[in-house]
Amino acid sequence: MTATIAPRNYEPCAPTPVAFLGLGVMGAPMAAHLAAAGHQVTVYNRTTAKAAQWAEQCKGQYAATPREAVKGARIVFCCVGNDDDLRSVTLGEDGAFAGMEPDAIFVDHTTASAQVARELYEQALQRGLHFMDAPVSGGQAGAVNGQLTVMCGGDEAVFDQVAPVAAAFSRAFTYMGASGNGQLTKMVNQICIAGLVQGLSEAIAFGLRADLDVNKVMDVIGKGAAQSWQLDNRGKTMAVGKFDFGFAVDWMRKDLGLVLQEAQRNGARLPVTALVDQFYADVQAMGGNRWDTSSLIQRLR
Repeated sequence: MTATIAPRNYEPCAPTPVAFLGLGVMGAPMAAHLAAAGHQVTVYNRTTAKAAQWAEQCKGQYAATPREAVKGARIVFCCVGNDDDLRSVTLGEDGAFAGMEPDAIFVDHTTASAQVARELYEQALQRGLHFMDAPVSGGQAGAVNGQLTVMCGGDEAVFDQVAPVAAAFSRAFTYMGASGNGQLTKMVNQICIAGLVQGLSEAIAFGLRADLDVNKVMDVIGKGAAQSWQLDNRGKTMAVGKFDFGFAVDWMRKDLGLVLQEAQRNGARLPVTALVDQFYADVQAMGGNRWDTSSLIQRLR
């Protein structure tokens, strides 16, 4: 089940009443780490049966709506799909903002737009609440192992309150500045990954065409300047066409769409990113919507 987590040692932190909205492949293990660290966790998921199953396994509570889930929570964590999903769990009569206590904190781990982050930051302030955009990097494995990298935008005093609690599922929880800066930092991350995976795909395809022992090649170049997380963790699986990992092509295209929209707004030139986005569209056309992002190499076979 997705709430299964790898054991880890937790930093000392006073037990805190929290809520977690969204129990996907990232959210479920993140919430489970919070519970394992001793926090009182109430969860919400669009599919109530999944929330009930999580609560039974992790000895937490669940609620039928975001508004009910956040009652009494000092911090509300969230990890959903996109801007519209985020608005749906925060706003409206059954949204989290309607049920949060004064001065409570909403921490959004969704990879969303900087625009929606700033919008919800302002709406939270108007209600006497706090909002922090805090997208994550590290994939499903990072969530399961409690080793996510988190990039945070918002008020620094709010960040200081959240950081000790978020240590339950993160290895790096970093303040990046004003509201929206967390999302912008995640966009930089995705730009880097897009170009890197395409380069790695071309390199492996070249090595296969040259009849090299690609596993041996990965071992050698991984000890030099070509080393990267993608090479270490995906190089050999790319060579054999194995793509059943956590971060799907559909998700990457969503993220790159956000990047390209922001680039249109700020005037940044991203020719390689735009090209790789279209390469991922080719992978989708091949039926690879749910393949891992390393499946870019399939275009070159």
